[in-house]
Amino acid sequence: MNEELTNRMLAVVEVTTARPDRPVYHAKVQVLNSRVVSEAKAGGWSVTRVAAADVTPAELLRRTVDADAVVIVGGEDISPNYYGGTTGYEGETVHFASADEGQIALVQRALALGTPLLGICRGLQIINVALGGTLVQHIDDGIHKNIDVPIDQILSTHDVTLAAGSTIAAVLGGVDISVQSAHHQIVDGLGAGLVAAAHAPDGLIEALEHGSAPIVGVQWHPEAPDSPADQLALLLAGLAAQHDARTRVEARITSALAA
Repeated sequence: MNEELTNRMLAVVEVTTARPDRPVYHAKVQVLNSRVVSEAKAGGWSVTRVAAADVTPAELLRRTVDADAVVIVGGEDISPNYYGGTTGYEGETVHFASADEGQIALVQRALALGTPLLGICRGLQIINVALGGTLVQHIDDGIHKNIDVPIDQILSTHDVTLAAGSTIAAVLGGVDISVQSAHHQIVDGLGAGLVAAAHAPDGLIEALEHGSAPIVGVQWHPEAPDSPADQLALLLAGLAAQHDARTRVEARITSALAA
C-alpha cells in the first residue's frame, strides 16, 4: 500500500441508492459502484460514498467538502435542460434532476479548487455538461453497448486510442487499450477547457480531460468486472498522483510565504 495515501479521502458519488422500479438495472449499477469503492480502499483511500439524488445539492457539497479527490460514477441520463436538449429522444431514461444539479456543482467546485476528479460514463458527461458542453442524445450502433441483450451482457468490448501526450495515456501507460462500455449518449460540443483524450474506432470521443485542471473523464467502465485488471487501479492511482502534486505545490507556497 502506498504510504502517501494514508488518511486520504476519496468521495465516490453515485446517482441514487434506490431504483425499486428497476431492480435488475440497479443491481448491475451497484456491482460497478461497489467495485470503485473496494478498489479505492485496496489502494489505501478512505472512502465516503454519497448518492446525489438522496441529498440536496447543498448537502452533497457539504458531505464532500473534505475529499482529497472525487469519482463520479455511472447511471441515468442527465436531464436535457442542463445542456439545451429536449426530452422524448430515443432511449431516454429516468432523470434525477437534483442529482444532476449536485454533481454539476461538484465538478465546478473541483475546477475552482483544483481537486482531482475522475468521471466514469455518466460522470464524463456530467463533467462536459458542467463546463458548458453538450451531448448527442442517442447512438445505437452496437459498438458502445450490446443491443437487445440482458443487462448482464450489455457491456461491449472495443478498442480505444488515447491521445499521445494526454494525462490519461500517461496514467494507463500506452495509447492503445481495450475497454468495456455501455452507453447510448456521447460528448458532442466540448465544455470550456476540455480536450478529447481518447477516441473509439468510429471516431467518437471516449475520454476527455481538462487542459489545466486535474479533471479526467472516461466514457467506458474501468470498474466492470471483466475490464483489464489494472485499469481502475491505475486511474485511481492517477488521482493520488494529482493530489500529491497539488499538495507539494501548496506546501512550497506556504513555506515561501512563511520565510
